[in-house]
Amino acid sequence: MGSHFHDPERIQPGVEKYVTLQIMLKRMAKKNIFTDAFGTPYVFKRLIIFILGIVSYRRFNGFNKLTITGTEHLLDLPDSNVLFVSNHQTYFADVAAMYHAFCAVNNGYLNTIKNPVYLLNPKVDFYYVAAEETMNKGILARIFKIAGAVTVKRTWRAEGKNVNRLLDMSEVDNIMKALDNGWVITFPQGTTAAFAQGRKGTAKLVKNQRPIVVPIKINGFRRAFDKKGLRIKVTGVRPTLEFKKPLEIDYETETAQQILTKIMVSIEQTEDFNLLHQYEEELKAKKKAELPS
Repeated sequence: MGSHFHDPERIQPGVEKYVTLQIMLKRMAKKNIFTDAFGTPYVFKRLIIFILGIVSYRRFNGFNKLTITGTEHLLDLPDSNVLFVSNHQTYFADVAAMYHAFCAVNNGYLNTIKNPVYLLNPKVDFYYVAAEETMNKGILARIFKIAGAVTVKRTWRAEGKNVNRLLDMSEVDNIMKALDNGWVITFPQGTTAAFAQGRKGTAKLVKNQRPIVVPIKINGFRRAFDKKGLRIKVTGVRPTLEFKKPLEIDYETETAQQILTKIMVSIEQTEDFNLLHQYEEELKAKKKAELPS
């Protein structure tokens, strides 16, 4: 979904103080019992999630079988300021599967989506960070947006071209507002490409907001669905959704870079997990050893 936080290298002086002040102000605000963080009525949001859940259900428990592990780690989490960080394989299927998992846990079903009755009582204070240009393309994307998208403009990429633009502070406000009202999912790589570097902005905002950070490792979505995650490419695939234990982060001493490294290792997107990279390195070492001394 092109979801991401922005690169802090583009954050201008004074932004860190601004972010800290906004955190304090947001936490003073009372939660609305009728609408979500962005004014969408819960009744409408429940209906949208129910419809999307019914439409997508057979994709994860029919044509393909979604395997979920680790949802026991979600049971004792607070209702707000929880950030889920995940690798990314399709624009929409990843998030749709997560919605199923969260709604199931919300109704007491751990590591399973076999009983879709959970869609009648969805988790509505759940948001995901997504690229604005992706969420404005087509009717279905706009419907997904209502379900909980926090849209942002990528500072490094737009309409298939490299760009170099400043951070929009209103988008930072929206991310913090979502965290202060519920759970948020972000894809720190900001792309569906495997083993892409993590964007430092994710760690910068984590350090300022100090949420509980829960890693999610997904696999098999790229094989089962097309890039958008709307069309089934192959049936009989078992995509996996693995929730890991919340990260232990020392917000007083760890730098943003250290936090980013910890996040990328937890979602298994560093080069150490890239088998192809390991093979290429071994091949280089072998050729080097065979050279005459």
